[in-house]
Amino acid sequence: MSFNVRYGAADDGEHSWAFRREAAAAAVREAAPAVFGVQEALDFQLDFFEQNCPAYRSVGVGREDGAHEGEHMSVFFDTTRVDLLDWGTYWLSETPDVPSLGWDAACKRTATWLLLKDKAAGREFFFVNTHLDHVGKEARRKGLALVVSSIKEMNPEGWPMVLCGDFNVTPDDECLTDLRLLMDDARETAALSDHGTTWHDWGRLDDTPPIDYLFYKGFRACRSFARITDKPYVSDHYPVVAVLAW
Repeated sequence: MSFNVRYGAADDGEHSWAFRREAAAAAVREAAPAVFGVQEALDFQLDFFEQNCPAYRSVGVGREDGAHEGEHMSVFFDTTRVDLLDWGTYWLSETPDVPSLGWDAACKRTATWLLLKDKAAGREFFFVNTHLDHVGKEARRKGLALVVSSIKEMNPEGWPMVLCGDFNVTPDDECLTDLRLLMDDARETAALSDHGTTWHDWGRLDDTPPIDYLFYKGFRACRSFARITDKPYVSDHYPVVAVLAW
């Protein structure tokens, strides 16, 4: 599952975090993903999910200082279903090992990766979560290229892998070309799929192309891909969920 939770400090009136947080946690509990990545999350939003979705633990860092400051691209995992073996975060920039602004980006951007083990299947897999810049075209192109090259380097054993996130590009954008050569787009390959918009701006943009993604490789099939569109809105993005089969 990929879930842009919307920056919790934003003044969104009736859609502010305080009014939708219960629905957001309920959406997670109902979807019950083994793993999910969040974008735009602040510390207090992460804490709320952990308190109200008790099966889950999260890892990740704030993009501003590599600790708590700023938005997190954290990843939650269900501790009853998967074990955490390793994890890390890097910045989408020319200096990925330290908090840094990349290329023409408006904001610091990161990717968080986890190496996990499915307890039931006994299978190891990687999960990567990112959020590409909303302004810088070069930052999106080079940032995603960095993610793609990192995926190749971090996985010499060829373990299954999932990449999720808010890419801030539509499916026809050329910056996705190299990624599509490496991984499958769940939206395009699922036996049962949903091609509707994901960033809806509180219901005002329900006819625009999607910008949130789940890519995968090393799994036998993608059984389904869907958006969570229940009201009240849990965010200004619809979360997206894929069911992958070993």
